[in-house]
Amino acid sequence: MNAIIALSLLGIFTLFTGIFNWRKAMLPIVVIGLAGVFVLNGMDYFTTPSWYADYTHMVIFDRYAVVFSAALIMITAMLFFLCKQYYQKEDNNISDIYGLILFTLVGGMLMASFSNFAMLFLGIEILSIPLYILAGTKRLEVTSNEASIKYFLMGSFSTGFLLFGMALVYGAAHTFTLDGIRQYTDAHAGDLPTIFVAGIMLMLVGMLFKVSGAPFHFWAPDVYSGAPTLITTFMATVVKTAAFAALYRLLFYTFGSAKPIWFDALWGVAALTMIIGNFSALYQHGVKRMLAYSSISNAGYLLIGVIAMNTHSANSIFYYTLVYSLASLVSFGVLMLVTQDNGGDDSYTAFKGLARNNPALAGLMTLAMLSLAGIPPLAGFFGKYYIFINAMENGYIYIVLIAVANSLVGIYYYFKVIVAMFAKDTAPTKIAVQPAYLFALVVAAALLFVLGIFPDWVSGLMN
Repeated sequence: MNAIIALSLLGIFTLFTGIFNWRKAMLPIVVIGLAGVFVLNGMDYFTTPSWYADYTHMVIFDRYAVVFSAALIMITAMLFFLCKQYYQKEDNNISDIYGLILFTLVGGMLMASFSNFAMLFLGIEILSIPLYILAGTKRLEVTSNEASIKYFLMGSFSTGFLLFGMALVYGAAHTFTLDGIRQYTDAHAGDLPTIFVAGIMLMLVGMLFKVSGAPFHFWAPDVYSGAPTLITTFMATVVKTAAFAALYRLLFYTFGSAKPIWFDALWGVAALTMIIGNFSALYQHGVKRMLAYSSISNAGYLLIGVIAMNTHSANSIFYYTLVYSLASLVSFGVLMLVTQDNGGDDSYTAFKGLARNNPALAGLMTLAMLSLAGIPPLAGFFGKYYIFINAMENGYIYIVLIAVANSLVGIYYYFKVIVAMFAKDTAPTKIAVQPAYLFALVVAAALLFVLGIFPDWVSGLMN
């Protein structure tokens, strides 16, 4: 809880730096502050979760919450290293943007640690409202305004489903706490009232909107492609990780004994999400929109981890979200540099010949694409491996076969970027990269390699 309080204060302080025109000091302040928040969060790793009963059972910082929160903080800190170059022409609103990103992170940490439906709702709203604004920060671009309004409308719509479901569950169980609802579910397993079943399904619909699971994914491509690319990176990494942390906690810790009610629906959503995400990505002409559909397909793979739901699922979901976030950070980071250098063109053509004058960027992008494609020995391979093996051990062979087939489809569009970069017909000019920006990309790419060689370093943190 101390980490969330410190992060909230850091966000408020960041907003005030704009008043005093501390533009040059903002990045060091934020990064050092996030390092402190990371340490405070880590101190809870060995703390007995029951200590937080003083907060009326609203939040619980067990190892699940601490580990996911650590990943959220780390990815956000790395994202801030990209901010300085991306927003180098932004003079007036940079402190607001930094502050909104930090407040979004607060919501993400609450989504990973909620133990009461009220806190789940607050976490989602604290995360979502700043994002509605961030998606529209390029006020003079129609696509950014469109992304903001679409995200706001779809986010509000999904929240309505979630709240309606919470109300129905409360009407049956007479409590908002996860422990109380789990006890009610266990006591009435096999004979749950219709109102409770309807509540579970409505809440599931609301959460599937947040993770962009098909058929509730239709907002994601337009929002991802229209929002500023750095904010798209934030949504595809931190926001998606927080959403899956919340979804798994909701289903595993609360509705685990009601699995027969939601299993078939989630199985179908996972399969549909993978198929729509991968086959839609095949036909995209822009790399940014391709990565948006790739994000949808990866949500489908993660849903397999949720379906498997056993003692290993939390670790496999965490590992996958971490390595996917690192790969997305690198791929979107290189994409930002390429598009800024050539006037906003994000087509495959813009990447042609990148390796000739920018070998470092081409190498980093290659590592990211290979990891997303699941090529060993990079961490993306083991992310899929842990998800698939865990599902197969529980007898879910058919959904794994669908996932493997879709992974083969994904290899094609990821390799299109690699082939374009090493083409010899054109050669983009030398792209200037600030040291902080390059540092973040190199660290993320290095982690993809290291975590692929030593996956056990993070794959068992919740044991």
